[in-house]
Amino acid sequence: MTNRGMIRKTFVEKGIAYASELALKNVQDLLKIVDWNLAHGFGLFRISSDLFPWASEYLLASLPDYTEIRATLEEIGARPIRLTMHPGPFNHLAGQGKVLDNTIVDLEYQSEVFDLMGLKPSHWNKINIHAGGTYGDKSGTLARFCQNFMRLSENLRARLTVENDDRVSLYGVADLVPVYETIGTPVVFDYFHHALNPGELTQEEAFLMAYNTWDVRPVFHYSDSRQEREDPKARREAHADWLYSPVNTYGRDVDIVFESKMKELSILRLRGEEPAMNPKLAKLMNQQKKQDPEVPPAEITCP
Repeated sequence: MTNRGMIRKTFVEKGIAYASELALKNVQDLLKIVDWNLAHGFGLFRISSDLFPWASEYLLASLPDYTEIRATLEEIGARPIRLTMHPGPFNHLAGQGKVLDNTIVDLEYQSEVFDLMGLKPSHWNKINIHAGGTYGDKSGTLARFCQNFMRLSENLRARLTVENDDRVSLYGVADLVPVYETIGTPVVFDYFHHALNPGELTQEEAFLMAYNTWDVRPVFHYSDSRQEREDPKARREAHADWLYSPVNTYGRDVDIVFESKMKELSILRLRGEEPAMNPKLAKLMNQQKKQDPEVPPAEITCP
């Protein structure tokens, strides 16, 4: 578990010492998770954006457990695994005022975590965001995105990527390529999002357009539709619990983040290595499903 946190009231009452305690437990568990991934043949892992509770309220170096936290992060960074982050949707680099200020603080924190791991700033360890809202003016908003990009630290700029959206009112791959051409930010191709918001591009055209924006092996996102595969009443944007269809990489070498709700269990199932169901596993799977916005989630039962 790497997202131990607390509500604002608890942070005010217990302060930075408790935040430090939770952060240390989070990074210690992250090390265990990374080692489990390597032992099971997973060469790519997306890290939680919530390693440090209320990270915007303090400097990481001021944490009482900073020395141990940093040593653990360095150990993680030395592992032969590709690590990425996907900060939350409240980050709007094209925003203004307090929204923009908060975005910069949050993104810089994510980049600092990679710095503490000793990872060279590059798109190999991507920090991926969406362009955000259009504010009624797509081209003007993307121009502001590019302008605000220059306010970021050099290390963060070297890691930032941008992803196509699942709504036609937002940004498809073709909308984001001009951003790459202006500031060099690669486009993360999300297969499912493209299916919902293709613009005038086929999947192959969009895939190749995004692929050609990368200076290292790309990381793309893949998932199936819950509405089509599991629950006709689900939102059209909802990701399926499991994986059902193969990924077409059009002969190109890419890394794939599978965004299925059952996470590693989805891939283990495809491999024929899914663990036998037991009460503990059923409980964990139901906890995961309840974190999803779909209501009500279907319960998993143990035979």
